[in-house]
Amino acid sequence: MATQIGVRELKNQASKIVRAVREEAAEYIITVNGEPVAVLRPLTDLEVAHTREAEIEAELAEMLQLAQEIGAAWTSDKTAVELVSEQRQY
Repeated sequence: MATQIGVRELKNQASKIVRAVREEAAEYIITVNGEPVAVLRPLTDLEVAHTREAEIEAELAEMLQLAQEIGAAWTSDKTAVELVSEQRQY
């Protein structure tokens, strides 16, 4: 069962509360003026996996955007691989 905790207490004991969530799988119902407004609980393994997948997708999208910008600005007749190979010969 989740423990109710006021937002002021959450603010004052944030480190302790987050540690309890992480280490003890504690759950808290956060209240404002005695009214429940949120739940603080550990993420499930599936939620962690989805979060990681979303991070990876965002990074890949950023890399693709950067590759497109580089490709659009590329002015050499040689590819990047050819230019790097030439530099390694020296």
